[in-house]
Amino acid sequence: MKARKLKLIGVVLGAVVLALSVAAEAQQPAKIPRIGYLTGATSDGQSVRIEAFRHGLREFGYVERKNIVIEYRYAQGQPDRVAALAAELVRLKVDAIVTGGSGLTRAARTQQTRYPLL
Repeated sequence: MKARKLKLIGVVLGAVVLALSVAAEAQQPAKIPRIGYLTGATSDGQSVRIEAFRHGLREFGYVERKNIVIEYRYAQGQPDRVAALAAELVRLKVDAIVTGGSGLTRAARTQQTRYPLL
């Protein structure tokens, strides 16, 4: 009778270990954050600011293309392109949008209400 109990305990423990290992393998990988960077300027005109932004992210442990993705959108000095670029970032479902001014922020906010993040 005692050997039977020990055998049953061994089978139960084996099943628990197996279930835990399967559950660990089934876990989804951590979601990589995506940031939208929206500016009215050109990429050349933003290079210093972008590098400062990247540096700040690195101070918090985020390295572009390693554990964070940044979607850059430049209006190239054409204000009429801002709304479309903001809408594109919203449709991409970025986690946050960084802008370089209140007009750009308003455009991003307006697009977010048209294409709400789910």
